[in-house]
Amino acid sequence: MEWLIPVLIVVALAVIVGIYLWATYNSLVQLNVRVDEAWSDITVQLKRRADLLPNLIEAVKGYATHEKAVFERVTQARADTLSATGPAEAGAAEGRMQQALKSLFAVAEAYPQLQASQNFLQLQQSIVDTEDKIQASRRFYNGGVRELNTKIKVFPNNMFARNLGFHEREFFEVIDGAAISEPPRVQF
Repeated sequence: MEWLIPVLIVVALAVIVGIYLWATYNSLVQLNVRVDEAWSDITVQLKRRADLLPNLIEAVKGYATHEKAVFERVTQARADTLSATGPAEAGAAEGRMQQALKSLFAVAEAYPQLQASQNFLQLQQSIVDTEDKIQASRRFYNGGVRELNTKIKVFPNNMFARNLGFHEREFFEVIDGAAISEPPRVQF
């Protein structure tokens, strides 16, 4: 009977460790899925903005045909955004996009007829709404990444999380912080 107590202690410890591993694994899976979902939200909003840009460019081109360099920068920034494959590339592309949008809106301000165009105003408002949604999606994504990365790094999870296939994720940060420190100026 004396051997029963140590066996029960070992079994109890194994059960506790098993429950801990099971709970930790499930929470890591949930956080990983939440981060994937948040990244998907960001890509949807980036695509939505990219879909609006050709119409906005055409509206401005009708009034400012000689601003070819600005249109090319916006077009290139759009292409960079659509081709970005991860948060680091998307962050770099986002900085270029913000700079290009500032230039485009600066050109538009020089044309009062364009500012009065209902089509341009609707497109501009759609861009502003999409920018707000991108920022909200970015905050949600970065919050999920923070939770996941913290859970992976804390002790004792750091001893086995990577072996279970969980890795730290990148934050979605704009490389050129000055590009987004001041949003594109929109006047109605």
